[in-house]
Amino acid sequence: MKFNNVCIEALGYHLPEQVVSSDDIEKRLSPIYDALKLPYGRLQLMSGIRERRFFDKSETPSSVASIAGEQALSRTTLDRKRIGCLIHASVCRDFLEPATAAVVHNNLKLDPGAMVFDISNACLGVLNGMVTVANMIELGQIEAGLIVSGENGGPLVDATIENLLSRKDICRADVKSAFASLTIASAAVAVLLTHRDISTTGHRLLGGAAMAETRFNDLCRGEGDSGVGPLMETDSEAMLKEGCQLAGRTWEQTRSELGWSNDDVDRVFCHQVGSAHRRLLYETLQLDPAKDFSTLEFLGNTGSASLPSTLAIGEERGLLEKGNRAALLGIGSGLNCLMLGVEW
Repeated sequence: MKFNNVCIEALGYHLPEQVVSSDDIEKRLSPIYDALKLPYGRLQLMSGIRERRFFDKSETPSSVASIAGEQALSRTTLDRKRIGCLIHASVCRDFLEPATAAVVHNNLKLDPGAMVFDISNACLGVLNGMVTVANMIELGQIEAGLIVSGENGGPLVDATIENLLSRKDICRADVKSAFASLTIASAAVAVLLTHRDISTTGHRLLGGAAMAETRFNDLCRGEGDSGVGPLMETDSEAMLKEGCQLAGRTWEQTRSELGWSNDDVDRVFCHQVGSAHRRLLYETLQLDPAKDFSTLEFLGNTGSASLPSTLAIGEERGLLEKGNRAALLGIGSGLNCLMLGVEW
């Protein structure tokens, strides 16, 4: 896929105030750690995550996504009435019906003529939303579109801990399958795309490629109604291996689509899963890890908000200069992979 007329006009993100360390989680799991003689510190050691953040229980996906959306809108002179589409793209949502995007649309006081809907595709939701809005801009259907996400991993982590503590016959394999769930965290993000004719930044979204290996749809599955809360079971080792292999093929296709070589890439922003995933990903793609910007250590895995919030924080810290080429590397359960190129 290629885009000729799409720019990233503004980014916004919102982080929770509550900070929970990996040590805090292991303390809650101490009865299991002691019974199975598991070494303390393994969660941070194996994931690379020192701490993560959780939103308060009173906050909803729409409320935090609205804050991120307002932040993005405050960074542009674009009249919000010109936004022709709003997409809420997180796994978390306020309710099954209506679309959570409807609440965000009302909160942000966007134009009644805007299209309003949700997209959900595990950790790729925001990137899928960006492609959808970019296509609409290219077709001349809209001038601008806003993609938001509000992920709250707190209930999943709490339910995972409660479920593990409730098992009388628990073994190390049970803890292993729940490991990925303990890396999940919270964040909200917003991405505003516009037609290049009305952009004030000129940060061009160039295009990219998507690939799927849906025979591996069973490697990570979440259950929303388990009795104790949302639960997720993950084959982390297989996800690591198969996900990175799929990423390698997708990156090859992305480079071909964009006409890039690895040397053309100045910065890389990828979905933040874990330190082992990061090492294997860069080895597979033969990209220089020094070009990577990581938020994993202090944000954890924030689902669909992970990659775009890392991009937003990276921009805020001045990591992107005019003319830089940045690769956005998205990988999600399914398995699905979507990679995009940006010229800043």
